[in-house]
Amino acid sequence: MKQQSAAAVPAIELKGVSKRFGSVVANSNVNLTVYKGEILSILGENGSGKTTLMNMISGIYFPDEGQFFIDGEEAIIASPKDAFDYKIGMIHQHFKLVDVFSATENIVLGLNEAGKYDLAAAEKRVSDICERYGFEIDPKKNIYTMSVSEKQTVEILKVLYRGADILILDEPTAVLTPQETDKLFAVLRRMRDDGKAIIIITHKLHEVLSLSDRVAVLRKGEYIGTVNTAETNETILTEMMVGKKISLNIARSEPKNPQVRIEVHHINCTDRQGAKVLDDVTFAANAGEILGIAGIAGSGQRELLEAIAGLQKSDSGAVLYHNPKTGNVDNLQNKTPLQIRELGVRLSFVPEDRLGMGLVGNMDIIDNMMLRSYRKGKGAFLERKAPRDLAEHIIEDLEVVTPSANTPVRRLSGGNVQKVLVGREIAASPTVLMAAYPVRGLDINSSYTIYNLLNEQKERGVAVVFVGEDLDVLLELCDRILVIGGGKVTGIVDGRTATKEQVGLLMTQTSGGEQA
Repeated sequence: MKQQSAAAVPAIELKGVSKRFGSVVANSNVNLTVYKGEILSILGENGSGKTTLMNMISGIYFPDEGQFFIDGEEAIIASPKDAFDYKIGMIHQHFKLVDVFSATENIVLGLNEAGKYDLAAAEKRVSDICERYGFEIDPKKNIYTMSVSEKQTVEILKVLYRGADILILDEPTAVLTPQETDKLFAVLRRMRDDGKAIIIITHKLHEVLSLSDRVAVLRKGEYIGTVNTAETNETILTEMMVGKKISLNIARSEPKNPQVRIEVHHINCTDRQGAKVLDDVTFAANAGEILGIAGIAGSGQRELLEAIAGLQKSDSGAVLYHNPKTGNVDNLQNKTPLQIRELGVRLSFVPEDRLGMGLVGNMDIIDNMMLRSYRKGKGAFLERKAPRDLAEHIIEDLEVVTPSANTPVRRLSGGNVQKVLVGREIAASPTVLMAAYPVRGLDINSSYTIYNLLNEQKERGVAVVFVGEDLDVLLELCDRILVIGGGKVTGIVDGRTATKEQVGLLMTQTSGGEQA
């Protein structure tokens, strides 16, 4: 990590930049400078305006007020093409690649280069860029055969191939293993040392501190300040983001009287194409503990939770539920979610796709509460008082930022949508709570609110199954961690004694490993 010298040269300057959407102020009078040859992290809570600001720099939005200066000259960025002309490239969290094309074909797609299209020459140029910065990719490899980190590499190569000198990366480590993250950071440092200006948006403070040279903080759309990374720490940065001191400790208690609540025996699942997504998966989730599930994206985590919740049909195996009230053991395999509820199983599920599966975007918060209780209504009219009280309770307790309980969910920021969903599921008083990526894209304050909620459920005797992508959090929050690779269980480790490296290695395996 290097300190910015007195002779540092600005790559891009923002002066008085503001952006409004109707009555909502996304950014207000932001002044920010990014220098050549530095890595600048942008921090802020959900709804603080980080993405809006980066979308203006990359030409997706146009500012209502303010100016951009690139290499000291005023720049008008009215479209992504303008941004490319100014050598600005943004690598989004969700990749935009054509699966059946090779890496090189994706990289040159849409370029209007003079002369005849020469794939061999393009592959040579891609290889040269890889060698220069240390990327590991085969230019001829098709996208559909690539890992998540390889696809991300192609996205970065796309902007470098177009000559980008200013790179913006949105949550680049969200789906990477620790080993892949280390490789990415090594590449980013080499790009920085080559004079590139790199802006990175991430909620992972330990990554901010290990990678960036400076950190800029936004709060409620306003620029709070920029600090040298070497002169700050997690507590200072969090206080700048939130405006008050908050605790960054996850209080993990010892499991009390853990008893088996869910047993999964030899579950096998295939997708619509006939490919195996779960291969002989066996484990148990205990009441009064948090069982973490770790794995590279697409390793079968989502399908596993959906198979337990009755949303995914399994080909064979058993899902046994130990009912704490009756003492009965019921097989939930291939029962519908409604049949599972009628058995007396209180199973809450926070899906990965919060607006696709969890909530209805066009409905307000109250109506989304009613999705769990409408069957109890009598006659043509539904009871609204209890759902309204629940909505108000969640808004107050979880500090949901919304004009009212009557606001459509789609108008809330991602973090507030997640709070509404998790709050509703916990209010159902489950005996098993399964949460898939419940803090994905959430700021640190909201994330710790969710961690505390999960811990409260554990202490009430709920069996909590937590699918996460941040290994630091999994190791700090969970009692045990089940690692899944290629649809198979590759190991179960103790959350108190396992290391990131140990879990990271298990994530890349495709056969059974350690048990705890």
